[in-house]
Amino acid sequence: MNTRHSLSLLAGSVALAIAMHTGAQSTAPATPAGTPSTTSGAAVPAPRTGSNAPSAAGTNAPGNTGSMSNSAGASNLASSDRNFIMKAAQGGMAEVELGQLAAQRASDPQVKQFAERMVADHTKANDQLKQIASSKNVTLPTEVPAAEKRERDRLAKLSGAQFDREYMNHMTSDHKKDTSLFRSAAKSAKDAEIKQFASTTLPTLEEHLQMAQSIAKSTKSSATKAGKTSS
Repeated sequence: MNTRHSLSLLAGSVALAIAMHTGAQSTAPATPAGTPSTTSGAAVPAPRTGSNAPSAAGTNAPGNTGSMSNSAGASNLASSDRNFIMKAAQGGMAEVELGQLAAQRASDPQVKQFAERMVADHTKANDQLKQIASSKNVTLPTEVPAAEKRERDRLAKLSGAQFDREYMNHMTSDHKKDTSLFRSAAKSAKDAEIKQFASTTLPTLEEHLQMAQSIAKSTKSSATKAGKTSS
């Protein structure tokens, strides 16, 4: 009788202990994300959201460099190449302006044809140079040098055979300078594109020089004959 009663009490105690343990597990609070666990090792942080979350693109991600690349292109251009571009641009503009003047004022058909050729050839070369300068981020001058302005003003006051003679003399001396400038750049330019421009334009300038020298002799000879006839 006592033994049976003792077994009943023991069984009840075990059942009560099991029930209390089960109840404690079911009511325990859930472990929040990012809280270290005492049973599973290192805590795994929860992913961040909102304005504090890192951007996939990031401010340091590589992208377009914009004007920085253009500035780098200009700064990498050798000073000798830059000087050539500037002088070639100013010389080309002067040739076009004087050619337009001569096409209107020349009396000799040869001089007029030469002037028209100057306008066409130098306009083409100027356009090519503008494209190259733009690709190098170099701003070309928009006006001819003061000396060329003075020469244009001087020639604009002349007419007839005197204009023809003075214009062709100027073209002869001017193209001697041009061919020397372009020949030097064709040999020594550091930039490949600038060197190619100088090399391909040089033959045209050399042809201009030959034409100018030939026509200048012709106008000088005509002036001499006219002077002898009038005397």
